[in-house]
Order: sequence, then structure tokens, then C-alpha cells
Amino acid sequence: MQIGTQYSFERAIAQMRTLSGNAARLQDQVTSGKRVTSPSVDPLASARLTLLARKNSNETQFASNVTLASSLLGQADVALEGVQTQIQRAAELALRASNDTMNDSDRAAIGIELQAIVDDLLTLANSSDIRGASLFGGASTGQAFVRNPDGSVSYAGQGDPPPIPIGDNVSIAATDSGERIFTGIDSGSGPRDLFAIVSTLAAALQAGSAPDPAALRDAINEGIAGLNAASEHIASARASVGARGARLDLESERLAQLKNENEIERTGLEGVDMQSSIAELQQNLLTLQATQASFAKLSQLSLFDYLR
Repeated sequence: MQIGTQYSFERAIAQMRTLSGNAARLQDQVTSGKRVTSPSVDPLASARLTLLARKNSNETQFASNVTLASSLLGQADVALEGVQTQIQRAAELALRASNDTMNDSDRAAIGIELQAIVDDLLTLANSSDIRGASLFGGASTGQAFVRNPDGSVSYAGQGDPPPIPIGDNVSIAATDSGERIFTGIDSGSGPRDLFAIVSTLAAALQAGSAPDPAALRDAINEGIAGLNAASEHIASARASVGARGARLDLESERLAQLKNENEIERTGLEGVDMQSSIAELQQNLLTLQATQASFAKLSQLSLFDYLR
């Protein structure tokens, strides 16, 4: 009789422990809205959820980087559009200066306007990005170009801009160095920078034809050729910026799709059927209460038998 009673006690206690554990688990699910509230609930699902959380964190950072890179490329495109506008204006002035009806005074006035264009080009080349760094300074955060005491302009940046990671083992150059954009322009007489092309033409027009009319004519022709080459050079740079912008658009769509797929998988692993869980919790609590009542009655009977 004592062995049977002890067995009944142990079985009831084990059942109540199981029911209490189930009730706690179900209560956590109902409260949190998550099926996997701890690794012990479903070790495989928990491990997968941890991996998904890590992936989601990485992809969120990549998406943020894509937004940053897109903004930087947008700024670069706006600046380069401004450069193209200045080059076009300089080319128009150079063509006007080549007209035989122009006198030295007229050409000198054009030279002054060209010097103002150099100033505008320098301002554009020294544009700052949304982070406050130099847009075309490469790896340097300071000004990309400086004006020397003799009036010439030199590149003051360093190297190429650091690439921005936009995916696993994938990065993109969100800007270009000013050295690549504004220098190395070859119109047939050797590579020159954009500032030198415009400044040299401006200086020749301001000097006039008195010293050597043929030299002035050559300087104007060389200036026109240089500006044409510069226009093509900047157009190529803008095309590169546009291509990278299109690539970022595709990458943004890819990351959004991955995020959606991760969320669907996470919901499938972690999501809980609230109505079903509440019903199961209520049933579990009723069973637990009934088991506790039976255990209490069994305890009373056992004590009575012992006293008797």
C-alpha cells in the first residue's frame, strides 16, 4: 500500500511539473508573441533565428551604406553637371574669341570672364559631401584642390576614396578622386588639368595679340581643343557615376528582397498562433488545476490512512 501511494505521489508530482513547465512556456509565447522564447524550446529553430538576426543586421548596414553611396554619387553628379556647364560656357567664349572681328580689348574681357570660370570650377572641385568631407579629395578629408601663389591650381587630396561595402565581399566607389576627374585631360598636346586649360587661355587673351598674333591664334585653338577634350573627359566621369548609381538601385532592390525573405522565414520559425496558444494555455491550466486537486485529495487520504 505504501509503495503504491508513493508511486502515485511521484507520478502526480511529475505530471504537475510537466504541466507547470508547459504553462510557463505557453504564457511566454502569449506574452512575447514568439514561439521560440528560449533555445531549449526548439534548438534548431533557435540557431536558425540567431543566424537570421545576424544576416538582418548585416543587410541593414549594407542598405544604409547603399543609401549613403547613392547620396554621394548624386552629389558628385550634380557637381559634375556644374563643371560641364562651366566648360560649355568657356568653350562658347573661346569660340567668340576666335572670331576675327574681336579686338584685343574684347578678348581681354573674355579672358577676365574665363578667370571667373576658373574660380567657379575650383569651387565645384572643392565641394563637400553630406558627411562634411571633400567630395573629390580621395582618401583625404581636406580640400581637394588649392590655388598656388602663382595662380595655378594643384591637387591636394590623397589616393582614392575608400570603397563602401554594400554586400558580402562587395563594395563600391561612391566618389572619384579629383585627380582622376580634373587632371590628365589630353587634347593632343599632352595631359593637362582643367584649371590650366582655362587659365592658359584666359592669360593669352588678356595678353593680347601685340607680342605675337600667330601665337595668340594658336593659344585660342589649343584652348578650344582642350575644352572639347575636357567636355568628353567629364562626360565620361558622369557616365561612370550614373552606371554606379544604377548598380546601387539594383543592390537596394536585392537587399529589400532579402530582408523580406528573412522576415518571412523568421515569422515561420518564430511566429505563434495566438488563438491556438491561448486555448492550449487555458486547457493546460485546467488540467494542472485538476491534477493539483487530485493530488491534494490523495495526500489527505494517505494522511488519514497513516493516522488510522
